[in-house]
Amino acid sequence: MTDELVHLDIHRGVGTITLDSPSNRNALSVRLVSDLARQLDAALADDAVRVIVLTGTGPVFCSGADLKEQRAANESGDPSVAQALLGRNGLAKILQTIMESPKPVVAKAQGTARAGGLGLVAASDIAVGVEGTTFALTEARLGLAPGVISVALFPRLGVMKARELFQTGDTFDAAEAARIGLLNAVVPADQLDAKVDAYIASLLKAAPRALAAGKEIVWRVPSMPLGEAFDWMAQLSAEFFNSADGREGMTSFAEKRQPGWVIEYPG
Repeated sequence: MTDELVHLDIHRGVGTITLDSPSNRNALSVRLVSDLARQLDAALADDAVRVIVLTGTGPVFCSGADLKEQRAANESGDPSVAQALLGRNGLAKILQTIMESPKPVVAKAQGTARAGGLGLVAASDIAVGVEGTTFALTEARLGLAPGVISVALFPRLGVMKARELFQTGDTFDAAEAARIGLLNAVVPADQLDAKVDAYIASLLKAAPRALAAGKEIVWRVPSMPLGEAFDWMAQLSAEFFNSADGREGMTSFAEKRQPGWVIEYPG
């Protein structure tokens, strides 16, 4: 599709999803969200994709909701546009898909982000930003609430920092975003590709099922009762020790060779 607002490119195990709507700073319009959901589903369904990278074109990663589109909907008295953007087939679905994806998702935030754009960053497993870029949760200053994205932001920020940023709407830089846990790394613009490639190279050394299990553990264990958590972890660990991947991993380690699932990257 030549007029799509989100592109998917697959190369050596990596599915790169690019927001490409620079005319509105990669804002989350209903159409862009629909395209993003479609490309995420395609990347997840493709066995050739082991790692998903989410990035954008231009100086802005994602500016949040398309306010022009929402204003037009309000003027026409059409509440369905906000529901299409935010509901179970919109941004809520996208964030849940990223958070529950068995494949690791790396946010390559090449530019600034606001509001809903921070939801995409927070939902990702690893997020890399660029020095000098800025971030803000501006909803309160616009008479709005950071509703859907809060589900992804709380695990990153914690309650205290979320309370501050949700209410003040203050702008903060990439270094502060890393300090509070929103970004895993911050690099100069000319080092962004290399830093993301280094993360990808590490992820492609891991067994796909093990990566999926690691994500599930992170989301489920903190909310489980202690005894239930230990019981589940003991069972899961034993299953992996006895699995084909476990046997291959231990054998390759003993034989001083790479496991069969490794993809060398870049390449």
